[in-house]
Amino acid sequence: MNYWLFKSEPDVFGIDHLAGKPKATEHWDGVRNYQARNFMRAMQVGDQAFFYHSNCDPPGIVGIVEVVREAYPDDSSWNPESKYFDPASTPDKPRWFMVDVRLVRKLPRLISLAELRDNPALIEMPLVRRGNRLSVMPVEKSAWEVILRMAQGHDGRFDKPI
Repeated sequence: MNYWLFKSEPDVFGIDHLAGKPKATEHWDGVRNYQARNFMRAMQVGDQAFFYHSNCDPPGIVGIVEVVREAYPDDSSWNPESKYFDPASTPDKPRWFMVDVRLVRKLPRLISLAELRDNPALIEMPLVRRGNRLSVMPVEKSAWEVILRMAQGHDGRFDKPI
């Protein structure tokens, strides 16, 4: 299993939007960065990811999702009325891809970017490096485990899954 992080603005598509979808499952579309796209193409069913709220105050990790469908063409790139339209992407030669994710659980509390940056065990995590703007990125297993411990409640267990 691999671990990832997905960023989204909570007012555009936040964790509560995902929770409200049928089976708490939705496609993750609109990625228009080649490196982030390549990360999505490497994802496998069962991989886990943090759901990160960005461009808000405070930004941070708010939940965990699971990849339930591997990368497939992002058809929003073929729709001229979509903000994600790309005339160079076609059904015969798709340029952009998406995956489907299912909400596993909301975290008992937000783990803020400031808190992540203050943890010496996460110094190598791409998210905490200045200037990293990728919306999809890998998370090392060791960082995954550190963040899970940070998210634990006072009794050492997560809140009940959704």
